[in-house]
Amino acid sequence: MHGLATAHSHAFQRALRGRTQRRATAAGSFWSWRGLMYDLAEKLDPDDVFQLSRWAFLELALGGTTAVGEFHYVHHQPDGTPYPNRLELAEAVIAAAHEVGIRLCLIRTAYVRGGYNQPLASAQIRFADTAVEDVLHDVDELQRRYSADPLITIGVAAHSIRAVPLAQVATLSGYAQESGLPFHMHLAEQRQELAECRAEYGRPPVALLADHGLLTPNLVAVHATHLEDEEVAALGAAGAMVCLCRTTERDLGDGLPRTADLLSAGVRLCVGVDSHAVSDTFEELRAVELDERSRTERRHAAAEAAELLRMGGEWGYAALGMGEAWAEDKIILNPHDPALVGLGEAWADEAAIFAASPALCKRCGWLTSGLWPKENTSNKRWRGRDTAVPSKSWDYEKKDRG
Repeated sequence: MHGLATAHSHAFQRALRGRTQRRATAAGSFWSWRGLMYDLAEKLDPDDVFQLSRWAFLELALGGTTAVGEFHYVHHQPDGTPYPNRLELAEAVIAAAHEVGIRLCLIRTAYVRGGYNQPLASAQIRFADTAVEDVLHDVDELQRRYSADPLITIGVAAHSIRAVPLAQVATLSGYAQESGLPFHMHLAEQRQELAECRAEYGRPPVALLADHGLLTPNLVAVHATHLEDEEVAALGAAGAMVCLCRTTERDLGDGLPRTADLLSAGVRLCVGVDSHAVSDTFEELRAVELDERSRTERRHAAAEAAELLRMGGEWGYAALGMGEAWAEDKIILNPHDPALVGLGEAWADEAAIFAASPALCKRCGWLTSGLWPKENTSNKRWRGRDTAVPSKSWDYEKKDRG
């Protein structure tokens, strides 16, 4: 089968897996989880970023994912000053992708403030730049360094309407359009985000962007969980994309997106593993349909297997500025695995979506002239290689503090 993309990733958050599931209070939320994530982000050094990215990308590659979009927003030293090489951490992520042999879109993300009328928190100073021009300079430099690299593309992002005021969002969006780059942004993930956006601008996030002409074909709206009817229609009319991250959205209690409505409006969907709570692109794809069944209380609610595979392939790669590379990348599933017994060629799409898991991936890589120059999965170079596992013991509070 063709390659699959996870279009939204925060690789360093792989270190949180399993460590945020014990609760210290009666309730938790996205915001309490975010506090734990910030504890981790404050401790990272360049080698940590490399090791965690390598491990996250390796797990994806071993499971049949051939391309990843890294929404990269940890940029600076813990005190907020840039590294002597401003791209130190971005290049650690890129080096990890090279070692694993997975395609990567490094999405350089802007972060300006702590929220509506809020200063930057201590952890956020590593994310933030004083001027949007610094962000654009970094993107220019990344393009200069990696324009000839067959595995690497570059994207631009505004973290969210919480973290980037509207004027800077417009600057970043305009730059991305002029440069032909994908533009990503967290949008409408949490109801608190909607309330804060209304308090500041009088409109919810997607409607606000629509009002200012910032819904464009190169926009990838990440999450888009809580939308009004006019926002669904506006995304479709603009030809924008939405990236659903269902395993993370479930983990954080974000809510259920209006998947069928988005598709009916003409919105192209793609998927992402986001926090790496689960690293399974097959699960992300089938969740697009299965979670919509839960929301609507009916079967065949959003998309059939062939369309879900398109979300993982053609549309996922488009979200990462990778063009037709999805058709060059190949995944071979083990047809003798018990999970696929009884499903022949006629049911290949359904088998891939509704029965496959990372364990079924026999071989995976990107093709050039019929060869497998980067066989980034089940070869012996990686299977059982202890040195691929991050050795650091992450020392931070493990309970969701509520």
